[in-house]
Amino acid sequence: MPLNIPILLTWLRIVLIPLMIAVYYVPVFWTFGLGRDQAATLIFVVAGATDWLDGYLARRLNQTSSFGAFLDPVADKLMVAAALIMLVQLGRVDAIIAAIIIGREITISALREWMAQIGAHKSVAVSMIGKIKTTAQMAAIPLLLYHASVDGVSVQELGTWLIYIAAVLTLWSMGYYMRMAWPQIVEQGKKR
Repeated sequence: MPLNIPILLTWLRIVLIPLMIAVYYVPVFWTFGLGRDQAATLIFVVAGATDWLDGYLARRLNQTSSFGAFLDPVADKLMVAAALIMLVQLGRVDAIIAAIIIGREITISALREWMAQIGAHKSVAVSMIGKIKTTAQMAAIPLLLYHASVDGVSVQELGTWLIYIAAVLTLWSMGYYMRMAWPQIVEQGKKR
């Protein structure tokens, strides 16, 4: 396993996941002087920033690796899944929305792994719709964690709209990836 700054930042993101969850279970004075929602939001935003930073540094310092390419999306999916499960428990996201988003992540990860094994990984490369979905989701989650009003604007309502948009885009992008992989799925089915 290579160890460099980008990979350390990815590991930091993974370590921040239980910390984000823990702020809802520890005494409030352990939340950095913030409320639980604000502390969880801050941790999620810092973790999200490490996602951008590790990719930037890996390219800039020429420290890309297959392990980093594997670990980065795993960390992202763990972070999003943990936050969504926490938001369901807090009553801020419907379980069906969390199930759609988490289910899609598992499905597409498995599809990408299988496509890589048969040498067709380019068929399921990240698409623009997937990037837009991720942007909506990564904007929604901190708003839903924050859960307060800012200057009379309901952050919760805005986050709810964005997570519903992310869920629709999640289904759309899953359909897109499945359609791109369908010829390979059919071909592999004939070989059995």
